[in-house]
Amino acid sequence: MTISTLAQNRVNHQAAGHNMEQVLVGIVTRNRCGVLPKAVESAVRQRYPRLRVAVLDDGSEDETPHLRSRYPAVRWIRWEESKGYLEARNHLMRDDDADFYLSLDDDAWFISDDEIGIAVQHMEMNPRLAAVAFDVLSPDRAKPNPRAQPRPTHAFIGCGHILRLSAVRDCGFYVPGPGYYGSEETDLCIRLLDRNWEIHFLPGVHIWHDKTTVARDVSAQHRSGVCNDLAFAARRCPFPLILGIMPLKLMNHLRFSTRNHLLKSCFEGLGLFFTHALNIWRSRNPVRASTFLAFVRRSHKIR
Repeated sequence: MTISTLAQNRVNHQAAGHNMEQVLVGIVTRNRCGVLPKAVESAVRQRYPRLRVAVLDDGSEDETPHLRSRYPAVRWIRWEESKGYLEARNHLMRDDDADFYLSLDDDAWFISDDEIGIAVQHMEMNPRLAAVAFDVLSPDRAKPNPRAQPRPTHAFIGCGHILRLSAVRDCGFYVPGPGYYGSEETDLCIRLLDRNWEIHFLPGVHIWHDKTTVARDVSAQHRSGVCNDLAFAARRCPFPLILGIMPLKLMNHLRFSTRNHLLKSCFEGLGLFFTHALNIWRSRNPVRASTFLAFVRRSHKIR
């Protein structure tokens, strides 16, 4: 079914009084009061009727708490000390009775006002669909795609996706890595696929991710990302595939880091991984070989 058909079906279901599912839009933020309002306002403007918006302020030290009064319809949660965006996402998903959870970064926003409705309609029609990946635009990829047929994919991007909460509960929410950032979506997605849930990509159903540098340390993110990517492979890759995957990942990280002048951060990430290697290995819970190979094949397909 095409995206345009999904959109028309959503209109028809609304007109007929269709019993629509409850959606929670969760926005986790920290020290980004200048960009946060655009994300909140784009969520509030969505035309999906059964929608709640929640902002979790993860220990901001700027003027973020003062924004609360501007959005009386938005649920606002304030943590005085930062616990990290991963724990914040899990908190929002555990502490709610919604059917679907839509994660929106604080520097991301919807392009139109029908994206949620289209995604939910597609998920309602596919009961084994655990997640929908929106088509993410950004300053380094600004040209929009035409809306087209939804198709299977291996993972979603954290800044804009929607999850079926029953599927997330089935496989155990996000699992933190040794670093504070990186591979959490990949880890959740491969566990969903291993439990025979599906993940689809919606071409042309866009979210804009501004990739702001405010409160962002690129070197620290890279260090954490290298560590967590290796931790993901160590936890989820089955034998004997892990014997080839780990050296390949290591070479890819070194190649990328050299090209982008991030070699120091890469070595720091490797050091962080080896520091936590024993605990990572103890938490090892690999997926089936067929799941891992299917995941790799899907990841190599160009969207």
